[in-house]
Amino acid sequence: MAGPDAHQDTMPTAVFASDVHIASPDGDRGRLFTEFLSGLSAADGITHVYLLGDIFDLWVADHGYFIERYRTVIDEIRRLIGEGIEVAYFEGNHDLYLRHFWEAELGVRVFSGPTLVTLGSRRVRLEHGDQMDPDDTGYLFLRWFLRTPPIHFLCRKLPGSLVAKIGERASAGSRHYTSNTKTIESDEAVAKIRTHAEKAYAEAPFDIIISGHVHIRDDWETGDGDARFRSVNLGSWFDAPCYFRLDDQEARFVELAATRDEAVRISESVR
Repeated sequence: MAGPDAHQDTMPTAVFASDVHIASPDGDRGRLFTEFLSGLSAADGITHVYLLGDIFDLWVADHGYFIERYRTVIDEIRRLIGEGIEVAYFEGNHDLYLRHFWEAELGVRVFSGPTLVTLGSRRVRLEHGDQMDPDDTGYLFLRWFLRTPPIHFLCRKLPGSLVAKIGERASAGSRHYTSNTKTIESDEAVAKIRTHAEKAYAEAPFDIIISGHVHIRDDWETGDGDARFRSVNLGSWFDAPCYFRLDDQEARFVELAATRDEAVRISESVR
């Protein structure tokens, strides 16, 4: 796990999103995510944007195919960075090898695993969450395999359109697995999220852990006194699009709702 990030901003305001699974820039989730980004501004006090993986249904390396396909999203990210907002992207199981473009060209900080950051008075652990289930040996092996040097080489050297075709098949299977197989027993999934949070806290204490991957939204506090912490799993944008907002005063989910013919309506569920 990477070491603490030294953010010491005065009253930072951070937003967190994951598992949007944009399959098309013109689809409902693609339009909603672009509108979500367009609504963020340094003028409104936003200082950090954390994308916790699987933002796209597929993005691999720095192929022009993906860059052109999702140009509207990229333009909004450029705008945020231009306003001085720090943007970070945590690789998921649908977005791999992002550093070549997102970090080197866009200026987005890219993480391949969990990290700790300091936001105002809070110490926060961030991760995609695809390593939280130690019993899921099949996926963990696949995760390792997809990150080996030979696969990395192929992903960068094959034509983007071919990578997209191969990846779309694998992506559909992975999404089905995460959305269905892993969430049939929601109580068991929530238990795994919370057990992972407790183990992570024992390794390096924090005030809050924020993760994604498991398509179940969960918000849980545990512990006593100085050892108390909060665990937040962001869920997915398939059923209930939302993001999480954190500042020194509060931490809350913000619900997003959109229809084809109406502008985005935002209702805040204040904790």
